[in-house]
Amino acid sequence: MTTADSSAEYSQRLAVRQQTAGILERRHFWVGNLRVAVLVALAVLVWRIARSGSPSGYSLVPGIVLFAALGTLHSRILRALDQARRAVRWYQWGQARIEDRWTAMGTTGEEFRQPDHVYAEGLDIFGRGSLFQLLSVARSRMGRENLSRWLLSLAGGLSVQPSAGRIKEIEERQAAVAELKPALDFREAIITAGEQEVIKADPASLKRWAADNVVLDYRRWWPWALLLAFLNVAALSYAVRSLVLTGSAFWTPFLLLLLVNGLVLYRLRTRMSTLLDGLHDANHNLIALAEVLRVIEGRQFQSPLLCSLQAHFFAGDLPASSCIAKLAGLSDLEDARHGGFVRLFDRPLLFSLQVALALNRWRARYSAHVAAWLDALGEFETLIGLATYAYEHSEDPFPQWAPPESPAMLQAESLGHPLLPAAQCVRNSVLLEGGSRLLLVSGSNMSGKSTLLRAIGVNTVLATIGAPVCARAMRLSPVSVGVSLHISDSLQKGVSHFYAEISRIRQVVDLSTRGPVLFLFDELLQGTNSHDRRVGAQGIVQALLRNGAIGLITTHDLALTALDGVFPGSITNVHFQEKLEAGKLSFDYQLRPGVVTTSNGLELMKSVGLDV
Repeated sequence: MTTADSSAEYSQRLAVRQQTAGILERRHFWVGNLRVAVLVALAVLVWRIARSGSPSGYSLVPGIVLFAALGTLHSRILRALDQARRAVRWYQWGQARIEDRWTAMGTTGEEFRQPDHVYAEGLDIFGRGSLFQLLSVARSRMGRENLSRWLLSLAGGLSVQPSAGRIKEIEERQAAVAELKPALDFREAIITAGEQEVIKADPASLKRWAADNVVLDYRRWWPWALLLAFLNVAALSYAVRSLVLTGSAFWTPFLLLLLVNGLVLYRLRTRMSTLLDGLHDANHNLIALAEVLRVIEGRQFQSPLLCSLQAHFFAGDLPASSCIAKLAGLSDLEDARHGGFVRLFDRPLLFSLQVALALNRWRARYSAHVAAWLDALGEFETLIGLATYAYEHSEDPFPQWAPPESPAMLQAESLGHPLLPAAQCVRNSVLLEGGSRLLLVSGSNMSGKSTLLRAIGVNTVLATIGAPVCARAMRLSPVSVGVSLHISDSLQKGVSHFYAEISRIRQVVDLSTRGPVLFLFDELLQGTNSHDRRVGAQGIVQALLRNGAIGLITTHDLALTALDGVFPGSITNVHFQEKLEAGKLSFDYQLRPGVVTTSNGLELMKSVGLDV
């Protein structure tokens, strides 16, 4: 299957969903107008009955039944129309990604940016036009948070998890992505389930609410709460009846019971507040969340990872979707407490206490599973995003992994930058192993050095999270990544560019002591003089190579290209070059062996009118 096939499938599905949406819009129009007509007819009939007494009031029953039935039908049509429109947007978004028009769509992940992260800023992991924006299709915060964790995970060093364990985990993700890749109907069902397009449930607040230890024993309090509510209703009924029959009401029992209820609510106010207010902060769109879980629960999976994640949703006596749906119903009751009508009867009926007791009963049964449900859903949404990326880049392969005991290595054939439009993406092959553990990349301005570093870094991130890579073939060992790209000074912190750069390099060197590292340094030590740059670069390279790291260093300073003589058998010089034709510079962005022999600095200065 090719990317063109994926685009054609999207176009066909988009046309069908647009046709469905058109049919539903027409039904919505006619059923809505019919409801209005029935309502007008009922109003006319009520006016005639009120004026003449004929026909009888029973004649209203068919109209009322018809109006109610049309209301139910109209609601179903509106829900189906909303889902059809979401499916239309889904396939339009997919086509935009295939056609490299995606940077104005989706979420950019700005809230996950970490300026001091060892590679995130340099590789454009977050922000407009970022890897996160390309991969994220998650509807929930759980999915977005999980994707951000995976994308940032190459900064921890292999001491956190042995190489063999990482490879097994990555291969399980690859198998899950491969299974989900052709499952277009399933992915569409996930995107369109429920009534809200974005699920705003706050996983941190929901986990915290579920884990809070609130001593409010529903077995002890619920019988008393029900008894007091019944007595209040009875006392109120007695007072009203006495008022109707005798003209004077006997309010004393009712008022005394109100006082008792008030004392009960006052005593339990703190525990009730923890249950009620805590859920209020976390309960957004729980019905939509339950619908998404129901779609996942209803599918049979083959890959071990997907089966393991799905099993979390069946860990209790009920499926997770049913439990979350129950919580959504209780959440609606909690919201109702704030309405004026319910507030009027809150104390007599102990409504807030009844809701709090029901919530605590729910927590006692299901709270132990909440964190696992939310985390599993986050992983599912991330894998769905990777599968969507794999489907839309059908020609991209999964990388292969070197044996865990082998030294750090990376082989990439026809490697491209996945964030660049296909028409602008020039591919190069890269080898980092054996006698080429470090590539020293020389070249002039705008020749493609920085883009090569980013292409290698971003593809390594893709490979490690279980996604296909933008290459004809790629083989690598599990590595952490350290990058010195996009380094800038900071007026707020009082940090110069050079200090920021050497601080980042120190991070990378420290990271290399904890396991194999892929380092990518752009214009190494450009903020200092040539002598210090030469000596400093030699020390940095020596430390990294001694620690078993592999990587690339780009430079304008051709003196650094002599490092291949200092570390024979470890460093290879490569370069990009340009052509000057008719006073204009052009670049082919092709990587070549050896040291660059041309320079474009003076020509660029002349091109902007400087007399040099």
